[in-house]
Amino acid sequence: DVESITATGVRHLQPYQPGKSVEELERELGLSSIIKLASNENPWGASSATAAAVTRVLTGIERYPDGSGHRLKNALSRQLGVSSGQITLGNGSNDVLELLVRCFVEPGEGVVVSDHAFAVYTLAAKSVNATISTVSACDYGHDLEAMAQAVDEATKLIFIANPNNPTGTYVGYEELLRFLERLPEKGITVLDEAYFEYVDDRDYPNGIELLERFPGLVVTRTFSKAYGLAGLRVGYAIASEAITEILNRVRQPFNVNSLALAAAEAALSDAEFVRVSREENIKGMGQLCRGFEALDLGWIPSSGNFICVKVGSKANQIYMSMLSQGVIVRPVANYGLPEHLRVTIGLPQENQRLLEALAKALHKMRA
Repeated sequence: DVESITATGVRHLQPYQPGKSVEELERELGLSSIIKLASNENPWGASSATAAAVTRVLTGIERYPDGSGHRLKNALSRQLGVSSGQITLGNGSNDVLELLVRCFVEPGEGVVVSDHAFAVYTLAAKSVNATISTVSACDYGHDLEAMAQAVDEATKLIFIANPNNPTGTYVGYEELLRFLERLPEKGITVLDEAYFEYVDDRDYPNGIELLERFPGLVVTRTFSKAYGLAGLRVGYAIASEAITEILNRVRQPFNVNSLALAAAEAALSDAEFVRVSREENIKGMGQLCRGFEALDLGWIPSSGNFICVKVGSKANQIYMSMLSQGVIVRPVANYGLPEHLRVTIGLPQENQRLLEALAKALHKMRA
């Protein structure tokens, strides 16, 4: 019986469920015209400079990548104003989130997360048989006051998604500062900034600027969202050199491939692409919110490249109806939001098609 010899923390885990892929829906329903607005990808793709960099590296794919990621770390170091010794590269930011749990949490030790927060935090913590404290959300976002109260002597890691996935809520600078100031020195706070490039709010904190003041802070970021490199999987953590050295003890060699390293380095130099992506995201967000309002639907205000729309108790049926029309969104009942669907901001024509499919699905449910 394999189950009986499975590690305790893994025994009752359910695998992470990604958004349904275009290929999967094609196989299931035989549709040829499908749009995917389920996984918070950049609908504008990646920059031309990034594509060119990947093409150049193709001639050497028989060789292992640079295991240290020297060039990318130096590029990040220059752009972020940190030392290369503070950077840990990962196969997506998921990789470094898992590394943090593996390095710092032993069975029975505490991990604090918020309700409605990114599922990987809890999955990673459960896999090592940690004790997880899930703190109730406040207006769909992190209640840092309550999270601080949940911290005790056994707490080793605290996860804060800023902005949060799937709700799109964010924690402001002053609130975050008060939270960090009251924490005990023991333990690590992980500030997950996977969507920070999309945020246009003045009081949004840049976690990297707080690292020197708070040595137990770790900031994680990714190239999968605004930079359009989700298919190549490259993310990173920025922390003190002491924390970074520990993470690199267990980081797998060559965990970031050659194509991803080259693409990420090129992407960093194309600030204009990120600027345009942010501006188009703001326009698309407005387009969807106006459409939701016309359909008499509420939504959770979001600072990411996605938005949760409240469609009611028949959310799953509406999701299935939209699938049948070739529109993929993301049900979020597993995040404690059974009446919402998460929608990625798409191209203008994709947003319009989504609104039309949603209107049709709602009409069908209400008939």
